[in-house]
Amino acid sequence: MSADRLSSVSKEAKPESVSLCPLDPAAAPEQELLCIFGTGDLGRSLGQRLLHSGYRVVYGSRRPQSCGPLPQGAQAMSHEAAAQSASLVFLCIHREHYDFLENLAPRLQGKVLVDVSNNLKKNLYPEANAECLQRMIPGAHVVKAFNTLSAWALQNGPSDANRQVYLCGNGAEAKQAVAEVATKLGFAALDKGSLSAARELEEFPLQLFPEWRMPLYVALGLTAFIFVYVVIREVVYAYVEQGEDDSFRIMVSLANKVFPIVSLIMLSLCYLPGVIAGFIQLYIGTKYRRFPDWLDRWMLCRKQLGLVALGFAFLHMVYTLIIPIRYYVIFWSSANTVSKIRENRTSVFDTTTAWRSDSYYSMGILGFGLFLLLGITSLPSVSNALSWREFSFIQSKLGYLTVFFCTLHTYLYGWDKFLRSYKWHMPPAYMLSLLLPSVLLVLKLLLLLPCVDRSLTRIRQGWERTGTQDGTGKPLLT
Repeated sequence: MSADRLSSVSKEAKPESVSLCPLDPAAAPEQELLCIFGTGDLGRSLGQRLLHSGYRVVYGSRRPQSCGPLPQGAQAMSHEAAAQSASLVFLCIHREHYDFLENLAPRLQGKVLVDVSNNLKKNLYPEANAECLQRMIPGAHVVKAFNTLSAWALQNGPSDANRQVYLCGNGAEAKQAVAEVATKLGFAALDKGSLSAARELEEFPLQLFPEWRMPLYVALGLTAFIFVYVVIREVVYAYVEQGEDDSFRIMVSLANKVFPIVSLIMLSLCYLPGVIAGFIQLYIGTKYRRFPDWLDRWMLCRKQLGLVALGFAFLHMVYTLIIPIRYYVIFWSSANTVSKIRENRTSVFDTTTAWRSDSYYSMGILGFGLFLLLGITSLPSVSNALSWREFSFIQSKLGYLTVFFCTLHTYLYGWDKFLRSYKWHMPPAYMLSLLLPSVLLVLKLLLLLPCVDRSLTRIRQGWERTGTQDGTGKPLLT
């Protein structure tokens, strides 16, 4: 092919070619400008996140020349100039500083105001902060958003913090604009409705461990009850009946009795609602009926119950490790050795006791090891890497095996003392911890019977017993 022909083909192809990256900087789309009122920690972190996401940022401040260090690339102006330059304004200021906004009302007409504020406590004001803003500036479109995120979460991004941004407002277009910003920052926007939901969003960050309240209350109640029980049985009884002062045992010995008891009971409470739910489904013959509210709330806090139980088990392990270095143990061990030397006595090795003690420690180690595995796999970073079958196998099957090992550990501790050592007709404290896990294991074994397991599996696959809902007895899922 000749050079002239190649040149003609090249010239014909040029008009049809498209450049994916414009060479002229003026052809690139201009970055959207956003305004932030407030140069505190949250305002600076939000601005830095916006800049990294491709926005231009301008700060409105009372003292633009001395407002402190700002993210690189951001500008600082007066409130009037900043409000005039952007159509979307983030208000990262406290409610007590809203007064200056009344003078800016003409410049904020038609703009989207994103209220990021929170209060120090609930019911501090008669109306929500966002509703107050809407009343002060009726011509603006107020949206409550980003108040559930911390400055740390904004700096580190959604991979290291909550991914959801809750928002509410009366204007659909304003909420859509805020949702687009949240999405571009890497968060998931969740619309909570009109501006009347602003109080709920403002109270959300003020909640203190809402999902942990019931488990912590249960743990506190059990700890207090078991502690008083063992003090009465071990310390008060010895002082009243024998005249001995064993109060020093409270710090380690009695604490090491309380921790494993509370741990085993709470571990059983973690798995008991699942067994109860199985029997309820067998009784009603369908899975398409809601559980009672108390059972729903119980099942929703199983993870927290298990983690609190793991904490008590860890304390039991630590207290057990320090037993050999206690003064009480060292004193009586040396005294017993000296006594045997003086009397020229030796102890006879008991094989049964050796088997019992080794089995007792072995079951405790295995139970605690599986307990740690349950706790590790409950972490989001680990559970997200597991398939549902893997997660279910660890949390369910290995979970019940953990209950079995810990229960057997306690039975071996009691050994032959179940029918004796009653003080003031009070059984040993460890016997109190065996009631719930023993019932749990028996009920679980009943569910594992082939005939029962077959029926429960069919129900959970969609089968319904005749007359449960429409009287046809046919499964809803075919």
